[in-house]
Amino acid sequence: MKIKVINAPFEKVKALKKPKFIAKRPNLLFRTLVRILVSGELRYCNFSFTKTRMDDIGKGPYFILMNHSCFLDLKIAFRLFYPMAVMPVATTDALMGKAWLMRQLGCIPTRKFVTDVPLVKNIMRAIQKLKTSVLMYPEAGYSFDGRKTVLQKGLGRLFKRLDVPVIMVKTDGAFLHDPLYNNLKQRKTKVTAEVKCLFNRDELKEKTNEEIDAVLEEEFSFNAFKKQLADKRKVEEKFRAEGLHRILFRCPHCQSEGKTVGEGITLTCKECGAVYEMTEYGSLNCRTGEGKFNSVTDWYDWQKECVKRDISAGQYREEIPVDIGIVADYKALYKVGAGSLLHDESGITITGCNSDLFYHHPAKLSYTLNSDFYWYEMGDVISVGDDKMLYYCFPQNGFPVAKARIAAEILYENIKNKGN
Repeated sequence: MKIKVINAPFEKVKALKKPKFIAKRPNLLFRTLVRILVSGELRYCNFSFTKTRMDDIGKGPYFILMNHSCFLDLKIAFRLFYPMAVMPVATTDALMGKAWLMRQLGCIPTRKFVTDVPLVKNIMRAIQKLKTSVLMYPEAGYSFDGRKTVLQKGLGRLFKRLDVPVIMVKTDGAFLHDPLYNNLKQRKTKVTAEVKCLFNRDELKEKTNEEIDAVLEEEFSFNAFKKQLADKRKVEEKFRAEGLHRILFRCPHCQSEGKTVGEGITLTCKECGAVYEMTEYGSLNCRTGEGKFNSVTDWYDWQKECVKRDISAGQYREEIPVDIGIVADYKALYKVGAGSLLHDESGITITGCNSDLFYHHPAKLSYTLNSDFYWYEMGDVISVGDDKMLYYCFPQNGFPVAKARIAAEILYENIKNKGN
């Protein structure tokens, strides 16, 4: 999928009027067309689902939560709940150049990892006034390494205000089918889902916000690579390691970063020559001697520890040359030129456009970071912003955007633990 892109001077983009959005009930005709269109891919992955605790909660509306593994997630949702009207919460960029169509599908736009008061108002309008269920991916970002991403705390307050049953859709196999690092190349793997009532209205009244957070942490936990190996689920495609360097960006042998390259079924360090093969079961075998890791998640966790060590030593600082795009309305991504992104303990600072552009995003404002791979087939991206505009920064030097997400989460935790 691609989006509309317009080259424009920064001053012109800055002057654009901020769009307003009021939730609109989805159109049955368009929902039906999407339901038909998604059937092909769902047949390809032999999709099936089960239901748990769904008999005694009425016909809706519901507040529906779903874990976020790949773009297939939304297609699964249309399959599961049709013909019931469901309004999905979607990122603002999903509406660019096609806002009218997305309105027909009932999409409610949101700015990832940014305080978004209009989103809450639109969700309440959809459920309480339009009597329509709402679908939200509370992780907001796709999983990088086949495990859950950081969840925002305090969702219980929203659940209690909505006063409708909270439904959970948890998929299995979706990450293996289309992992984000793999350049949108789909694998032929079985995908299933469980649709379960997490909380009925009475349970929401009885539970504290902390108890609700604990349930969500448990329900959203998964480990796709570990389960793949345990279940002996084969991924036989010969491109299964393509793009793997996006998440395994630091070589455990020579400690270099940005030198690993995932091609075919192997991950190779161009600095020291270490080669790892990704097996059909998702594990790693070192071809060039004694391996440091045989698990993607163990390797990824080691990288987290490396970043945490640098932050603790006051040595984390990444200055990255970037191409800058801006989302200021629903019409297009506006490419405004080259600049620089500085990520350090204070947060993210973006400069560019002959010094006309300056934006600082404090580390304490984001519990995680909107980093993405092969974003709309344009490239890897880091995005931050506020209620006025979002800045999409495409590294020019191959900087691993997964590292920026890891660092942002650690910096936020450090600030929270200090009570700042």
